[in-house]
Amino acid sequence: MSAAVTVTPTKPWKASKRERLTDVAIFLVAIFTSFVIVALTPMQGKLAYFAIFFIAYALLTSIFKATQRGSAAAKDALVNSLVAIGAIVTVVPVISILATVLKKGLPGISFGLFTHDMALATPTDPLNNGGILHAITGTLTLVVIALILSVPIGILTALYLTEIKGRFTGPIRFLVQAMSGVPSIVAGLFILSAVLYPITKAYSGLMGSLALTILMIPTIARTSEEVLNLIPNELREAGTALGATQWRTVAMIVLPAAKSGLVTAIILGVARIAGETAPILLLTGGGDKVNPNAFNGPMGSLPYYIWKSFNAGSPEAITRAWAGLLVLVGLVLILFTMARYLGSRKGAK
Repeated sequence: MSAAVTVTPTKPWKASKRERLTDVAIFLVAIFTSFVIVALTPMQGKLAYFAIFFIAYALLTSIFKATQRGSAAAKDALVNSLVAIGAIVTVVPVISILATVLKKGLPGISFGLFTHDMALATPTDPLNNGGILHAITGTLTLVVIALILSVPIGILTALYLTEIKGRFTGPIRFLVQAMSGVPSIVAGLFILSAVLYPITKAYSGLMGSLALTILMIPTIARTSEEVLNLIPNELREAGTALGATQWRTVAMIVLPAAKSGLVTAIILGVARIAGETAPILLLTGGGDKVNPNAFNGPMGSLPYYIWKSFNAGSPEAITRAWAGLLVLVGLVLILFTMARYLGSRKGAK
């Protein structure tokens, strides 16, 4: 009677110990090559080190694979290296920006920064005088009003383009695409000349929100259209087969199925307007105190606060500006996290 043989499952796609050591060696050789080339050539700086390292690593990996497994493996290694380089090039700037904002913004963060406004202080005053309460409340007010105005218009536009498909589908799609490329200053000048000067004749948060709405609608409409086009037609046909009207099918089947995608569209819309400065400078007046009334009086905002602090030029003002940038990044991150949670299945429950 033969003894039982235990078969250990293998993972052929998993790199062996020898291959991992080879990858480490290639990595170290690429680093050494970048240092040597930078030392012997006029190329200088971090960008030169990174570029030469990536090129050397891709070439060395491809050559090694070609000698070991042939041209197909070499091409695969080259493509994998390019994909890795692309991912790193995408992530490094984001990490660098966040690290810079944290490094320069944290010295200006304090509890009083969030509980006081700048009504009795100037950007050049010591950091313990004044705060950004007026800017935070103003930014939230501007974004909320822009959301209230732009989300229904953007989603209804997308529904018209995907569900109704009327005679104006072509012109509307063209206008939406054209509006997506409109510079923010143009939206601000339009509201300034069409609404503020002839009608209200006064700065207010509402004027800034109208300009932000113009910038936000195309982003929401285009993204929502793409999301709605991904919903299978079988769902629409099933609703019609059950006797539901078109609007009930859209409201009870199509929109719930596309909810997470629509939330993503709203997130992209918020990202489009959260840091806009040009329309805010033209239309809100940039108040230095908390203004709960968006329809009357100047209203502060984080972009205006940052711009004003940087223009002051003193070390205290520059620190205030970086602190405002850090708060703006944190605020946008919080809004994105909330939106993603509400769009998830767990948030829906």
